[in-house]
Amino acid sequence: MAAVPGPMRGRDLLAALAVVVLWGVNFVAMKWGLRSFTPFQLGALRYLCAAVPLVLLVQAPRMHWRWVLLFGSFQGVGQFGFLFVALQMGMTAALASVLLQTQVFFTALFGFAVLHERPGRPLVLGLVLAGLGLLCFAMNYVQPGDAAAGTTLAGLLLTLCAAAWWAASNIVSRLAQQASPGYDPFSFVVWSSLVPVLPFTLLSFWLDPDASRWLDPAAWAAVPLVAWLSLAYLGWAATVLGYGMWTTLLKRYPANRVAPFSLGVPLVGIAAGMGVLGEAITAWQWAGVACVVLALACVVLGPRLGMKKA
Repeated sequence: MAAVPGPMRGRDLLAALAVVVLWGVNFVAMKWGLRSFTPFQLGALRYLCAAVPLVLLVQAPRMHWRWVLLFGSFQGVGQFGFLFVALQMGMTAALASVLLQTQVFFTALFGFAVLHERPGRPLVLGLVLAGLGLLCFAMNYVQPGDAAAGTTLAGLLLTLCAAAWWAASNIVSRLAQQASPGYDPFSFVVWSSLVPVLPFTLLSFWLDPDASRWLDPAAWAAVPLVAWLSLAYLGWAATVLGYGMWTTLLKRYPANRVAPFSLGVPLVGIAAGMGVLGEAITAWQWAGVACVVLALACVVLGPRLGMKKA
């Protein structure tokens, strides 16, 4: 489908705003899920929930299976494996929603190394601002008494690892598109969701102290309803519905018209983390948030404001 010129239709505008809310609240659902599941259990169940209803209905993508396996491994096991562990070890939902957006800059660095893509001026300026933001986050752990607010250095580093794996999956997606130009992105996402289920399950059996839970029906029956609702939200709302609407928008409109909506995800994530979970943010963390959001705005909106490539 060719991109539609002119302003975005009202229905599509509502869809874009819905995706922003779905993905912003996503981090609160992760926190709730981790109260009852280990990171590896949550990862396996999330992707099982996302894949099983749809692989029976959606045709397999027309491409080499290595792209499906690589994308599922990087975006599923890599990104969410690190993110779930980070949220458990000391990262708030509010700040995770911001730090995970550094994937934009990791993607640029990987794109330069692998795809030989030259960064433009908006991206260079964005990288500088993002670097300042990360320095502010690091300062939060340098000054005694300021490192509260529910985060740890390990949580920060693991969240950045999650962002890097997300970026790696973006590169895989670009390579897959080059190898198979006519592939269906939605089918690609659905079938790649099957890939992380087995690795997450094996990691759970290997590393989780309560790995026997997988074989204990009574243990599953004792899981509270809020945990199952969180799992359903992660698998169906955030993954299937969110990515489905986002993919549809990218088919209907140019990427530079859809991408600016992603700036709202960390803002919703911060509001949800503070409002629903009662999370706090320190002064240094607020400074880091401001720098990262400005960096994202520079990258996403810079070309539209007339900033030229370097």
